[in-house]
Amino acid sequence: MTAARGVLLRPITMELLLQSLLLLLLLGSCLHPAAAFPKGCYPSEEEGLKTFRCSNAQLTEVPRDIPNDTNKLYLDFNQIPFLPRDAFRDLPLLLELDLSHNAIARIESGAFQGLAEHLHSLDLSSNRLVSVSKDAFSNLKAKVNLSNNPWLCDCRLQELIRAVELAADSSGGIVCDSSTQEEHVGKAFLQVIADTDLCNVYKKTTDIAMLVTMFGWFAMVISYLVYYVRQNQEDARRHLEYLKSLPSKQRRSEESSTISTVV
Repeated sequence: MTAARGVLLRPITMELLLQSLLLLLLLGSCLHPAAAFPKGCYPSEEEGLKTFRCSNAQLTEVPRDIPNDTNKLYLDFNQIPFLPRDAFRDLPLLLELDLSHNAIARIESGAFQGLAEHLHSLDLSSNRLVSVSKDAFSNLKAKVNLSNNPWLCDCRLQELIRAVELAADSSGGIVCDSSTQEEHVGKAFLQVIADTDLCNVYKKTTDIAMLVTMFGWFAMVISYLVYYVRQNQEDARRHLEYLKSLPSKQRRSEESSTISTVV
């Protein structure tokens, strides 16, 4: 009887062990993604959109373990210093990206590669951007907020502003912290380029610099030729004076030699 009971209990025990093991595996798979998130980051759902928030999480780089079905990504109020190439390449469904209030001073070309298809909002306000190539935003159709950065107002910024679509009510916040022309410092950039084409100014300045350089070289060449001719004339004069001091027969021979040399 006892032996029979043991035979019956053995399959039940094995089944319970298998069920427990399966439950642990399921729990582990559910908990693993959350455990991989950086401290201060968490997923949520807002208005039916999958959101990933890392606001004020003391990040110094863009996190790598962001769910690839994220629609809205908040990385604001961190210490991210730059955006490398392909920083968001695994987020093909991203609609909104908030990078405001960071320390971003450099954006590599291709940083937003892969986002052109869906991204419609990009916030880069309140960072440390001074100068950025328009190529960094190549093919991007999102509305971009570039306000409250220490911009250098020059031809490069003019090209950037004309290459992107600015977010509503953000253009007034793009102010010249420095400029190729001192009178533009402190002014709104759109006001500056409404009165001055900075790219034409740059071209004219470059042309003038080239003309000055060419004139300098030309003046040096002319000066050298004048010096060379005068030096030869002085040598010839001294030689003729020397010939005059010689006896007449020797002088005629030396003069004919000098004339043939000069000719």
